[in-house]
This record gives sequence, C-alpha cells and structure tokens, in this order.
Amino acid sequence: MSLWSRFQNSFFLASLMLIASNITACNSGQQLKNQVSIDGAAVGFPISLAVAEEYEKFKPEAQVSVASSGTGGGISKFCNGDIDIVGASRTIRDEEIKKCNSKKIEFVELPIALDGIAIIANRQNNFAKCLTIDELKKIWSAKSDGKILNWNQVNPKFPNQKMKLYAPASDTGTFDYLTQAVTGKAKNGRTDYTPSHNQNLLVQGVAGDASALGYVGISYYIQNQEKLNLVAVESPTGKCEKPVPVDNVIKNVYTPLSRPLFIYVSKKSLDNKPAVKEFVDFYLENSWKWVDSVGYVALPDEAYVKVKQKFATGETGTKFKKAKPGEPITNFI
Repeated sequence: MSLWSRFQNSFFLASLMLIASNITACNSGQQLKNQVSIDGAAVGFPISLAVAEEYEKFKPEAQVSVASSGTGGGISKFCNGDIDIVGASRTIRDEEIKKCNSKKIEFVELPIALDGIAIIANRQNNFAKCLTIDELKKIWSAKSDGKILNWNQVNPKFPNQKMKLYAPASDTGTFDYLTQAVTGKAKNGRTDYTPSHNQNLLVQGVAGDASALGYVGISYYIQNQEKLNLVAVESPTGKCEKPVPVDNVIKNVYTPLSRPLFIYVSKKSLDNKPAVKEFVDFYLENSWKWVDSVGYVALPDEAYVKVKQKFATGETGTKFKKAKPGEPITNFI
C-alpha cells in the first residue's frame, strides 16, 4: 500500500471517529437537555412522583428523577446547583437564601398544595384526645429536653405514664414548621425523641408503643388510620379541630398546623434547560389531579391562577417568609 493510500485510510478513520464523537456529544447534550432533577421533602414527594410518571407518558423522551432527602437536604443540593427543583414543606430560610446567592442560584417559589400536620397517638391512648398549643409547646420545646418525660407533666389529668416521642428529623420541613408553630422559633425543638426522615417509620413507632406520641404529614396518618389515634388540636377559637383535609385545612380552621407545600425552581435551569420549564408548566397544570389521592389538599382555585401567573412572569425570591401559620395562602403568592 502506498504512503498516499495509507494517509487516505488514516484520514478516513479519523474522520469517522470525529463524526462518531460529535454524534455522541450531540446525543449526550440532548439527553442533558431532557433531564429534570427533583429532590427534597418527604411530604409532597408523592405529588412530584405522580406528576413525573404522568409527564414521562406524555413526553417519553423526558428523563425526570425524583428523590426525597428531606427539605433541608434537598435545599442544600439545590443551592449547590446540583438539582433543578426542590420540594419543600416549609419556606426557604435566610441562611439557605444566602447560600443560593453565593452560588448565583435564583429561584421561583411555587406553592403546590396544602397539608395538615397530624398529631398521632397510640390506639390504646384514650386520654390525649385534644391538646392545646401550650401543651404541644410543653411537649416539643427545647426547654423540655430531659424534663417533660411523663404524660401527667403535660396535663395533671393525664396518667403518670412515661411518654415516648416520635417525630421527623430536625433537618426536615415538618420539624421546623411544627416547632415554629407551637414555640415561635423553628430551631427551638427538643432533641430527646426518636427521629426519622421516613415518616412511615414514625407511624410504626407510635403504633407499636402504648405510651407514644408523634406527628407526621396528614397523608401518612390517612394511609395508617386504622393503627393510630388522631389527636385534635385546640384552635385559637377554643374549638378542638382535626386536620380533616377539605373541611379544616383548606379553610384554615386547623390552625396553626395547616401549611403550604412548595417547589422551588432554579432560574438558571429554566434559562438553560427548556425541559425544566416544560415540566413545571405541566406540573402546575396537572398536579391538582393527584393531590387529593395521595393525601394532601388542593389549593383554592384562585391560588392556582396566581401561581401560574407568577411562574409565567418568572418572579424570583420568597414572599412566604412573612406568612404566619394559618394565614390564607392567596395573600402571599
């Protein structure tokens, strides 16, 4: 074979390799553009999962990953730029906003549903039928660590029986929200309890211990109500209320333990990945279809309209940090 022929063959092979490399790069780039990543709160996770599964039927080339590492863990990943969307069962904190700002991550704050935090007791508990906010504060305040250990210390009418507590881990939105609601400060919760990021494990703990008390998102109670007692909470009007989804949560009757659930969407992802905008559009248009079936409460109709308008304008930042537990959600969209 002549030198020229060898050169032609080498050039041909190199050209094929270059073309193959370009095709691979294009395909890889296209795949990245179709990928959408969500992580965050366990509460609200079933909504995002249901929406993602339906979206992939509607758009088969889409690749939506949905995970649940807790509100705090999810926001940490979000502010690092590792994910496109974070689900949260509380509003984003000042220190988290500073972290996002340091990484030049702007966000759009979108409420997606309402939830009531359910206070749950063991089936054998026939005395803790309604707790006041002061009693909940006595149980869950940091000042109670190692001190409030028996039921009769909460209320002298209750039996002198050891109290075993189960609750979400301290880096979860549910922990923060309840602690804020009953003590006035999100980081004022007690630490001597059995924590878990998996609220099904909390349900199992309370169901298996006659002296137990705990709290979970309402969907976890609904799925396990035959195993548990649902404890009412005295509202500011003096009535004992339970988080009955449509009747009490959406009407702000179950106060102060009703709350909005959110997704926070990265503005950078919206600008650089068309699939993220398409997915969130689909999310806001369709998520209400699954909200009730997975144990949460759909937003009022006027709230959905405002949320869609907010997303369409791309308004960044948070308004809900000013909201107090129990305030109407439409005031802050």
